[in-house]
Amino acid sequence: MPESPKTPLAPSHRLRILHLEDSPADHQLVCRALRNTSLDFEVHRVDSLQDFSDEVRRHSFNLILADYMLPGFNALDAWQLVQDEPARPPFVILSGAIGESAAVSAIHCGISDYLHKDNLSGIERVIRRAMEVHQARRDKELADVELAASEKRLAGFAEHLQMAIEHERASIAREIHDDIGGSLAAINLDLAWVARHQKDPATLTHISTAVEMLQHAIGASQRIMMNLRPSILDQGLIPAIQWLATSFERRTGIATTCRINNERLALAKPIELAAYRTVQEALTNTSKYANCTIVSIEVSDAEGVLTVEISDNGKGMDLSEATKPGSFGLRGLTERARTVGGWLDISSHGALGTTIILSVPLSGSPGEYGEGGL
Repeated sequence: MPESPKTPLAPSHRLRILHLEDSPADHQLVCRALRNTSLDFEVHRVDSLQDFSDEVRRHSFNLILADYMLPGFNALDAWQLVQDEPARPPFVILSGAIGESAAVSAIHCGISDYLHKDNLSGIERVIRRAMEVHQARRDKELADVELAASEKRLAGFAEHLQMAIEHERASIAREIHDDIGGSLAAINLDLAWVARHQKDPATLTHISTAVEMLQHAIGASQRIMMNLRPSILDQGLIPAIQWLATSFERRTGIATTCRINNERLALAKPIELAAYRTVQEALTNTSKYANCTIVSIEVSDAEGVLTVEISDNGKGMDLSEATKPGSFGLRGLTERARTVGGWLDISSHGALGTTIILSVPLSGSPGEYGEGGL
């Protein structure tokens, strides 16, 4: 019969205890000790491993008290039956047959606490401590689950945001091409017509200046379109990165080399875009901050992993800058890498320069991460 009685452990909470004990006399001693506490409890005793397993499976308990040595098994055997349960209760050994070293080993295995049967006056303190530690552990587990769910939601949002940004960039690039590009081309034709039908030297000088400015505007619009929506990616990642390197060298005067281990590398569009944006952002940062004379870009798909490495021989960078609240460039690349199942590594060694490495595991199939593109 269940034993009951006194004041609650917490308001409206009765402590349901499963006592694994083969001695009825020892069980009565434990019940007597419990009645001398302020705990509101009920106790159910079992004396075999099978009965213990059945009770744990059928009923919910707040606490398990277990003798250490029982006929044919011990408390650790019982612990093995419950340790993988998601809602397992605290497990306390009550025994006179276990040494201190064995008790410490049991606690290292995950058992909550140990109390010698000769010291049952301390049972309330041990139970309350075990319950508090158990609750703290449960709270942490729940917090970890919620954190993992939150990180998953955040990763999904980051992926959606990245795709939304790319679609918006593509839309703006099309508008520049169709509207501004078309208008600039029309103006260029009109200026050419005026120049052919105009003989005044001063007017022709102004027309020539206007044409130069117009060519500059056309070049700028083409460069903006390429940055917004890299149409060269339609030819593949390798030509796109080689174009970035050539353009960067021409624009900055910094010697830039590309080393490719597979000229025919074919990847899913999201991976190509992530790699392209990584190189683009790295080169942008290099031109602004590195103060370097050499940049090298290496692309490899060795051992089933896409690796894109961008290195310079500049002054290096303070890696803490990459984690500052306003450092959205590199942090954005880190999130972009995650959306395709990869990761970003940044290393800097002072005068030896900075290296940024994008790594993305590949399945060998271009469609592993989807064929969606822009």
